[in-house]
Amino acid sequence: MTSTGLRRDELAAFLRTRRARLRPAEVGLPEGLRRRTPGLRRQEVAQLAGMSVDYYIRLEQGRGPHPSRQVLAALARALLLSRDERAYLFRVAGESPPPSAGPSREVSPGLRHLIDAMTETPAYLVDASYQVLAWNRLARHFIGDLSAVPPAERNTIRWTFRQPDDDAHWSDQDVVSFVRTSVADLRAAYGRYPNDPSIRQLVTELLGTSPRFAQLWAEHDVAERRPVVKRVAHPELGPLEFECRVLHVPETDQRLITYVPEPGSPTQATFRALAERIAP
Repeated sequence: MTSTGLRRDELAAFLRTRRARLRPAEVGLPEGLRRRTPGLRRQEVAQLAGMSVDYYIRLEQGRGPHPSRQVLAALARALLLSRDERAYLFRVAGESPPPSAGPSREVSPGLRHLIDAMTETPAYLVDASYQVLAWNRLARHFIGDLSAVPPAERNTIRWTFRQPDDDAHWSDQDVVSFVRTSVADLRAAYGRYPNDPSIRQLVTELLGTSPRFAQLWAEHDVAERRPVVKRVAHPELGPLEFECRVLHVPETDQRLITYVPEPGSPTQATFRALAERIAP
């Protein structure tokens, strides 16, 4: 976008509201006395962003020059903007948002509590590259207890394409469809995070070790995951049928993967019995 895309009034209002919400202690400044309004002072934001107070005041008043990408990045850091807020800042300033450095791998306490509370539903959390970040007790019977596995090896796409070509699951059309959408979703993440070394390493590794992955990757499909019905011959639990539902967590770009059986089905009874057996 060019400078013609600059929305001065919107940019000015956004800067004012973001400044007002911050406390000095959050950015390493003393609280001090005699603060007539909440939030930071304009000169404090200018100091944190490394620019003149006059320049920043003009931005907040909607009469400043077109800010450069460097200025916008400095303001995003100074105002502690989230990923979505940073993208919005760039867009109202008439610029394309910079690519995110990498997928979030921080598990919020709320999500961890939610996963643990799903006592009768296998559930696990992955980042945008399908690195497993958290899991509950029932999920261990499908993905294993990963506490003893190095974090770099906790990747469901890597596990999938390490299966030999003559493995029976490659003849299951539901599995193949599931894998295809996983690769398409990974490609979407590859585009969102071009600077993330872990995603590049994963793609490079699989291109060199799995012709099946290379074929799917070459199709350049880009899509987010959709729910799919899976039928599993589990070595311990027997035949199972459930909907594998993928719930997107927008603020972190993570995915909560759950195995949801039909109410009243034999699979639901199996999950319930397993939950009672392994309950602490």
